[in-house]
Amino acid sequence: MKPLMEHTGYGVALRRSDVDTDQIVPAEYCKRLTKSGYADVLFAGWREDPAFVLNRPASLGASILVAGHNFGTGSSREHAVWALRDWGFAAVIASSFGDIFRRNAFKNGLLAVELPAPVVAELADLVDADPRSEITVDLVDLEVRAGGLRHGFAVDQRARWLLLEGLDEIAVTLVKDCAITTYERSRPGWLPNIRTTSLQPVRSSTAEVQPR
Repeated sequence: MKPLMEHTGYGVALRRSDVDTDQIVPAEYCKRLTKSGYADVLFAGWREDPAFVLNRPASLGASILVAGHNFGTGSSREHAVWALRDWGFAAVIASSFGDIFRRNAFKNGLLAVELPAPVVAELADLVDADPRSEITVDLVDLEVRAGGLRHGFAVDQRARWLLLEGLDEIAVTLVKDCAITTYERSRPGWLPNIRTTSLQPVRSSTAEVQPR
């Protein structure tokens, strides 16, 4: 993932509360075997309505979604985050999020920003009045800025670190490659051992158990 320190972009207001992950990506589209290519199914049911906000020409190029209360509730499908990311959203701002959606967002490079409902409503009014109004989400100073509005927000410290460094959990493990290899080499010979000298892809998954 690319490091995310600060993002400035146009916003689009989705004035709906309790948007669940099945509304973000319907279940029938979760059979795909990739982690990308979901932009075409984002809010698939709602996009059949020509008046839906993402179908408006003014929404083209928007990279910040200003949503409502309890965004991303429902199932744990990561596809919801992948679809938002593939559409081009770098951040979602809402007054609250589904817990699993929030965790999935941070792990996949999408910043979920929780702000008080009156602040979210002010941002929604701003982008509805002028779709070219810019919103800045600053992960370094933990602040959202737009027009004359400035408001701080909180982020889990580990999630913030992962986003700032552009790391996912696999990358975090690979950073410790040398330490893990050293530990494996120091293990007693009678313990289970995988024949590999690093955390590079292993050609064989067969673990050989050494006799006592």
